[in-house]
Amino acid sequence: MGDLNRILLLGATGRTGKVLLKLALEKGYSVNVIVRDIGNFPVQHKDLKIFAGNPMDQQVLNEAMQGCQAIVSTLNISRQSDFPWSGLRTPENFLSETIRHVIALSPLHDISRIVVLSAWGVGDSRKYIPGWFRWLIDHSNIGAAYREHAAQEQLLAASGLQYTAIRPAALVNAARPIDILVSFNNSPKPGLTISRFNVAIFILDILAQNSYLRETPVIST
Repeated sequence: MGDLNRILLLGATGRTGKVLLKLALEKGYSVNVIVRDIGNFPVQHKDLKIFAGNPMDQQVLNEAMQGCQAIVSTLNISRQSDFPWSGLRTPENFLSETIRHVIALSPLHDISRIVVLSAWGVGDSRKYIPGWFRWLIDHSNIGAAYREHAAQEQLLAASGLQYTAIRPAALVNAARPIDILVSFNNSPKPGLTISRFNVAIFILDILAQNSYLRETPVIST
């Protein structure tokens, strides 16, 4: 774990966040999380602190950041279903507004290490994704998430924080470790998928190693 004892995990109720929370607790991290409904949160652990609220609420964020040495966000723009044109469940500015508050509050808590989950196809990696997927981003509600990931990356790049914006390939469910391919500028050429389990492993590894600072690695298997 290096010098990290406690992390704030945003997005702990999401599909990737659930996997990451379980692995982080197993590896001995203390974890703070923010959830809408504490009563329905299924995880209980001696090293887990649960805060009720919304990560867009600056006061809730401020309370949840107490005692943390790093922040990890697996937040995403959520749709009502996996159908690309399905309506949004989260505000269109969910990621950018949350990260604005994180950036503003981090100096007050002496936090400089931030890891966020972005997506392959954001920023300068857009030109390397399949053309049909670029079309979906431009013509469906999938694009809302990509616009917010891009805005989040831009805000972090303009900050003085030691951030990593991880751009995973398409996320799938699998529970076994596989060698992770890390790419920059399409070199080496990424695979098309990566499991949420392997994303969680990568996040915890780069936290422990304090690596990929102010970088946007694409990861795949």
